[in-house]
Amino acid sequence: MNAPEGWRVEVTRPAAREIRRLDRPVRDRILSALEGLAEDPPTGDVKRLSGITPPQWRLRVGDWPVRFSRDPETRTILILHVLPRGRAYRE
Repeated sequence: MNAPEGWRVEVTRPAAREIRRLDRPVRDRILSALEGLAEDPPTGDVKRLSGITPPQWRLRVGDWPVRFSRDPETRTILILHVLPRGRAYRE
């Protein structure tokens, strides 16, 4: 039996802009963490956010939460935001 393949990671325009604005060391850590997120099962500090519909999750990379949604049918992870901790959970 073959092992299941990982997930595909897509980044929204706002998230891509937020990633580009980060200092290089932080950006490199976040991009590395996104690679782990694509693995099956995902690696990293992942937690489902409560009270949000449709469901969203966060991957914590130091003080930087990465908000994302998942589509199990297409095995796609959509990165929504990469913001500092104080701004990450405001809508």
